[in-house]
Amino acid sequence: MVAPPSPRILPRASHSQPAAVGLASDRAAATVSSGRRRRNFVFVVNPSGSNGRTGKQWKQLLPHLRTRFADQCDICECITSAPFDAIDITREAIKDGADAVIAVGGDGTLHEVVNGFFCKGSPVRALDQGPDHSTALGLIPLGTGSDFARTFDWTDDPHQAIDRIVRGVKSKLDIGIMEGLDGNPHYFVNVADIHLSAKAGYFSSMYKRFGNLCYVFGALRAFWGHGNRDLRIKVNGGEWKTIHKVTALCIGNAKYFGGGMKITPTADPFGGDLEVVILQDFKWYDFLLKLHRLYGGTHLSVTGVTSIRVHSIEVAEKEVSADIFVQSDGEHFGFLPTKFSILPGAVDFFC
Repeated sequence: MVAPPSPRILPRASHSQPAAVGLASDRAAATVSSGRRRRNFVFVVNPSGSNGRTGKQWKQLLPHLRTRFADQCDICECITSAPFDAIDITREAIKDGADAVIAVGGDGTLHEVVNGFFCKGSPVRALDQGPDHSTALGLIPLGTGSDFARTFDWTDDPHQAIDRIVRGVKSKLDIGIMEGLDGNPHYFVNVADIHLSAKAGYFSSMYKRFGNLCYVFGALRAFWGHGNRDLRIKVNGGEWKTIHKVTALCIGNAKYFGGGMKITPTADPFGGDLEVVILQDFKWYDFLLKLHRLYGGTHLSVTGVTSIRVHSIEVAEKEVSADIFVQSDGEHFGFLPTKFSILPGAVDFFC
């Protein structure tokens, strides 16, 4: 039996990150020289993503990006060097009035940037831009896993991602919220999940050097000693209900997780609710036999699979053991009990 890890604690903004240093002065200088304010876009880059390929790709991409944005905005390049850096960088950039923060990397980088849009349960606001100013979110997917991008059928071509940002078309993106026992809100943009899949995600993070094979290795290790469990759920503030022999419970704001598995196939990140998919009484051989349906998103009609749409759902153990894993966007969150809910149209998103 592997000892459960400690719950993840997100740091507060340190106010010492170099993310937005100089934005205000750069903006003033640009306004004086051109007569109109140039926009400021902050690119948050995880250079270690995809075993270092993200950093190499970014260096090759940067000249093209500067050319494309030359007439539109000033570019601030921020390189992360440690976990949670992107959260602090994003918060500082928004406070300093950035017009957009672009996540450059995989789902983990996007996850941190999204969390940087909030602090202590409230949206982060620019300090000197007035109440109507807002910062948009963008994505250039370059990491090991870009499951969020799959929901939009986006290719892996970063030039197409730049084209989307240059076009400037934005939609109001829903953001998921999750709260543990401490009541502190944490945010997700893609899929949150519980039990076997969350345990597999936790272990897969140890095998990132193997690329997408990390998900296979994580799943194999998670199956060792796994047992289906009875859980209690409360949907939209209603009555508690027991769900027996739960293998995994997934809460989708978007459709894909685990390196391309279409687990919540009807989720819509602009739809104002969450899709919850529950797998019950699955054995290891069920995954082998039905894996093609899970990846293809055709599993909702399979015996033992239930799908519901919710605005909020609370999940707890029937018999408390504090060892049922919870993750969000592929990042370990902690353990049950956890409440999940939706913030409709919370962030402007380049799409």
